[in-house]
Amino acid sequence: MPYEPPPYLAELTLAEIADLVAARKLPPVEGWAPQRQGDSAMRIAADGTWYHEGEPIRREAMVRAFAGLLMRDDEGQHWLVTPFEKLTIAVEDAAFIATDCTRTEDALAFRLNTDDLVIAGPDHPLRAEGEAETPAIYLHVRRGCEARLNRSTWAQLAEIALAEGAQDKGWQVASRGATFSLLP
Repeated sequence: MPYEPPPYLAELTLAEIADLVAARKLPPVEGWAPQRQGDSAMRIAADGTWYHEGEPIRREAMVRAFAGLLMRDDEGQHWLVTPFEKLTIAVEDAAFIATDCTRTEDALAFRLNTDDLVIAGPDHPLRAEGEAETPAIYLHVRRGCEARLNRSTWAQLAEIALAEGAQDKGWQVASRGATFSLLP
């Protein structure tokens, strides 16, 4: 069956986004206990490009499949986990890139470079790093992994924040009952 990406984010209601998020079937890596550990010879560059043995992975379906197996441990190491092996993967910045953002009802919804949809909130917080003049905004995705907002998505979020009076609120935005600072 051919892959069909989710519709344009701004055209969806919050209920439709939530349904698409719930429909995403991810492998249950948390329940797996692989006996073999090793290195995947893979890395994710800061721009979100995935590499294997120094060459970019050009098949988007492979990247989406690997992304479903990704986790990060408490020490910050990223892993690709299968029922049989747990392989390290080098990540230069964040495992994902947020490529689109929209305000829908009381929520901020994001599309990732893997076409995953994530709704910011208590389970998917936003955090700011860097300098106040040039912050980097990260979104918790799943299993310890984060997405860094790319430049245009950061601009979308800033426009939303400005429209909602963030200047008067200490540069904070709210989503699903949680409040997040846009300043480090």
